[in-house]
Amino acid sequence: MAKTSMRMTAEERRESVIRASMIEFAERGYRGTTTTAIAQRVGVSQPYLFRLFPSKRALFEAAARRCMSDVKDAFMAASEGMAGEEAEDAMGKAYLDLITDRSRLMMQMQMYVSSAAAEAAGDTEVGESVRAMWTELWDAVAERASMTPEQATNFFAHGMLINALVAMGFPRDHRLWQGCNFESGD
Repeated sequence: MAKTSMRMTAEERRESVIRASMIEFAERGYRGTTTTAIAQRVGVSQPYLFRLFPSKRALFEAAARRCMSDVKDAFMAASEGMAGEEAEDAMGKAYLDLITDRSRLMMQMQMYVSSAAAEAAGDTEVGESVRAMWTELWDAVAERASMTPEQATNFFAHGMLINALVAMGFPRDHRLWQGCNFESGD
C-alpha cells in the first residue's frame, strides 16, 4: 500500500509561520528574533519563508495582527448580545482567559517595545501599524460596551495592569490583583 503524506497548503503553512513567529517574537522581540529561528521552528527553509512573507517586518506585522485579532475576536465573542457593564465584564473575563497563554501576552508586550524601538531607529511603519491595530481594538471595545472615552481608558488601563502583573509572575491571590476581577459593581 502506498504511503500518502499530508502536505500543507500554502495557507496552512502561512498560518504555521504566523504562529511560530508569534512565539519567537514573544520570546526575543523584533530585533532579537531571526528569520532563521522562525524557519527552523516551522521546519521550512528560509527562502520558502520569504516566499510567504517578503520581510522580517512583514512577519512581525502578521504576528502582531494575529495577536490583536485574537484579542478582538475573544472580546467580541464573549460579549455577543451584551452592552454596557455586562459587555465590559465579559470582555475582561475573556481577556483573563486569553492571557493564560503566556506567549500571547508576551507578544503583546513585544509589540509595544519593538514598535517603539523600531521607530527610534527610524522605522516608523511598524509603530504606525501597531497603533492602527490598537485603535481598531479600542474602537471595537468602546462601541460594543457603549463606553465613554474615560470608561474605555479605564478598561484598557486595567488590562495593562493585568498584563504587567501576569508578565512579572504575580500569583492571582497576591494583593496587587485586588480589584482586577471584572465583576459589575466591584
